[in-house]
Amino acid sequence: MGNYAWYDLVGNIGVALVLAAYLGLTLGRLASDRPPYLLLNLAGSILLLVSLIFAFNLSAVLIQVFWITISLIGLARWGHRRGRESSAA
Repeated sequence: MGNYAWYDLVGNIGVALVLAAYLGLTLGRLASDRPPYLLLNLAGSILLLVSLIFAFNLSAVLIQVFWITISLIGLARWGHRRGRESSAA
């Protein structure tokens, strides 16, 4: 544990957030197209990416970049739907 750096902690928090999102989805507590799930994934992936800056692994970086992109697309779609719903009211 002597080599445990601050960025390891950041990465582990990221893992916890991504797993919490997946657990919430699996248990039916979170919906995959709603901000709480998308934001947990986004935040978790960003934190994992921060840790990967210091302990680089190309495969892990690539999956985090795609996870961030997918989360942002989901948030944009949610915002677009919400905007259409409010303008229709």
